Amino acid sequence: MDLPVLWFAIVGLFFVGYFVLDGFDFGVGMSLPFLGKDDTDRRVLINTIGPVWDLNETWVIVAGACLFAAFPEWYATMFSGFYLALLLILAALIARGVSFEYRHQEKHLEWKRRFDLMIIVGSAVPSFLWGVVFGNVVRGIPMDAGHNFTGTLFDLLNPFALLTGLATLLVFFTHGVVFVALKTEGEIRQRAKRLATRAGVLTIVVGAAFLVAMAFVRATPASLVLSVVAALALVLAVLCNAWGKEGRAFTLMAVTIAAVVLAMFTAIFPDVMPASNDPANSLNVYNASSGAYTLTVMSWVALIFVPLVLAYQAWTYWVFRKRVSRAHITQAAH
Repeated sequence: MDLPVLWFAIVGLFFVGYFVLDGFDFGVGMSLPFLGKDDTDRRVLINTIGPVWDLNETWVIVAGACLFAAFPEWYATMFSGFYLALLLILAALIARGVSFEYRHQEKHLEWKRRFDLMIIVGSAVPSFLWGVVFGNVVRGIPMDAGHNFTGTLFDLLNPFALLTGLATLLVFFTHGVVFVALKTEGEIRQRAKRLATRAGVLTIVVGAAFLVAMAFVRATPASLVLSVVAALALVLAVLCNAWGKEGRAFTLMAVTIAAVVLAMFTAIFPDVMPASNDPANSLNVYNASSGAYTLTVMSWVALIFVPLVLAYQAWTYWVFRKRVSRAHITQAAH
């Protein structure tokens, strides 16, 4: 495997990690108005991701840094063409992070409600817009010979991209609610299980529509196989949740998200940013990549530090593996 192809795979794996991990964070945030009957319930929900949400979010920073260093042309075209969507994602993530830190600083319910709203919006907006961004990457965007985006905002808001955004929104929501069922006890766990089943049915319908649409928009044999894997994993995840097997359901939701992201990357390969107006203007793994020396140095750095990061993240999840309950919140308050 040559270095540009290797780094295309590494970037894809970093986005897999980001969407799997921050995906359930987004889902938990969006579940606040559905599962949070009172302030204690909402604190339980937030505490399920409290120790890990910021660690999960670093995956997108690493993915963006790898994109910038390994594929500067791809980075430039993507961040200039999608600057409004990415700016809104950034603003939403900032608002969400601030809310986690400041929500508990005052005891007034109105203060907490405002930050809860920021958490909800700060979770829903990225969930939808990441789908819109990657939907356009798969579909292709109009570019000139210099790889500059030549379309408008309305070109990005096409039916396939909007369907992709709706699919990611629902998948992340279901992923997060399953995580709540996995990490909580008592009544809130039962409510989460019921909500995950209902949301899962809708997610299956929208997800199937998205996978069929992607097969017509752009597909390879590998992406079609991965799409089938994603569909089967999603159905099994909803069934396992209904049967009370939250751990298996969560794992299968992670498989669903990973398979979809990999299906997108394999669908466009060897392109990294297809041009919808003229295939000759497309960016691929070779004309978008950095030089061999840069990719070689990055490969050695990744070989050393990526295993350390993965080990640290695994250790963090092991330390904070216990369930959270209303009793824990009440005891902490006293």
